[in-house]
Amino acid sequence: MKMVAGIIILVLYHQMGELMMNWLEWPIPGGVFGMLMMFITLLIMKKPPQVIGQSSEFLLRHLAFLFVPAGVGIMLLFDLIKQEWLAMLVSMVLSTFISLGFVAWLMQKLIKLQTLKNHE
Repeated sequence: MKMVAGIIILVLYHQMGELMMNWLEWPIPGGVFGMLMMFITLLIMKKPPQVIGQSSEFLLRHLAFLFVPAGVGIMLLFDLIKQEWLAMLVSMVLSTFISLGFVAWLMQKLIKLQTLKNHE
């Protein structure tokens, strides 16, 4: 029963994020905003409740099953992928390099900040 309660809490955070993004009309996925709200809640609580921990561990253990619908979707849209493969490839490569560049820049800033704190 704890597992079901934890999953309900996770779904509620997701739905709250969806509602907030629809209400605010921001171009951010509701799931991302829901995760941000959950993150802030967990920071305030300092320790995740046991029901959320158990449900999260269960979902992470069975994460591979959650990729099956995406794989089926790819197979259903194979003709579209065949037509637009170049645009998809370019966007994936560009987004990967942009993400890597941003993470490298952010890491350098955080390392500098950490070394400044250590020397004080």
